[in-house]
Amino acid sequence: MKTALPLLALLLASLATPSFAADEGSAAVDAIGRINGVALACQQPALVSRARNAVIDTAPKTRNYGEIFEAATNAAYLEQGQGKACPDLPTLRDRLGAAEKRLQAAFPPAR
Repeated sequence: MKTALPLLALLLASLATPSFAADEGSAAVDAIGRINGVALACQQPALVSRARNAVIDTAPKTRNYGEIFEAATNAAYLEQGQGKACPDLPTLRDRLGAAEKRLQAAFPPAR
């Protein structure tokens, strides 16, 4: 009985949190991280800074989102280092712009 109450509270808390928003947020952070990894590998420091700042300024400051961003960055950096051609700057900039919009839609500012 003592464990039933905390489990019930956890269940109710998880039901109150919309999972779609969390999934969309995680996917948006992952997308920015992947672009960040490509920008790092392709030596585009302005885009690296912009991607990092987008996550810092928009996503909640949680360990989970930080880990998603870092893992996506590392994976994309390593993948890019296996002989892939770097996208040109306008293409990479456009991809980052679209990812920023997705991130902002996933985490609208509090009112």
